Amino acid sequence: MLVAAGRGERLGLDRPKAFAALRGRPLLAESVERLEASDWVDAIVVAAAPGWEEPVILLSEELAAGKVVEVVTGGETRARSVRAALDRVGADAAAVVVHDAARPLVDDEVIGRVLAPLGEGWNGAVPVVPVPDTLKRVRGDAIVETVDRSDLVAVQTPQAFVPGDLRDALAGDIDAAPDCASLVEAAGGRVTAVPGDARLLKVTEPHDLALVEALLA
Repeated sequence: MLVAAGRGERLGLDRPKAFAALRGRPLLAESVERLEASDWVDAIVVAAAPGWEEPVILLSEELAAGKVVEVVTGGETRARSVRAALDRVGADAAAVVVHDAARPLVDDEVIGRVLAPLGEGWNGAVPVVPVPDTLKRVRGDAIVETVDRSDLVAVQTPQAFVPGDLRDALAGDIDAAPDCASLVEAAGGRVTAVPGDARLLKVTEPHDLALVEALLA
């Protein structure tokens, strides 16, 4: 599933982030095309911002993305958008991959890496990259602690889960969850980390779009 309901306010947009311009077309187009081309993906459910369902459908048609089987209305939070999309995933699905349209450079190898552990007894898998910077905890303007980063990582998407485990995790209080993995973990699920990809940048600020465009050049 592809979560594309995020607002574009921090990008200075009057439209959802998924429709920010990336090399002359919507940001969403890059993820749709890459998931469409993936041998790991059988079907795609897109969670769109309210009122933007039809543009997502039209974009999918323009891209000839036949794997896009449904576009649903996203929720007020990311987790609610995931839950809305998951409701449209068939009960026969062997696995579910959750990806954010804000990370357009999704790679087929990463999709394969997050799916593999589900066949080894894990409830979920997430791609991670090392945290290179020194981390400090602050209160107000004061540094109160230097945090040991030796066992810290930054988490990306796509994330893969056993569908039933993700459904159970999404059944409770979900609004404060930073990602799907945290919900599965809180529900007692076992989630493993696999190598991520430095190119999986998350578009949040205008300069992020420039970085992604440079990587596509």
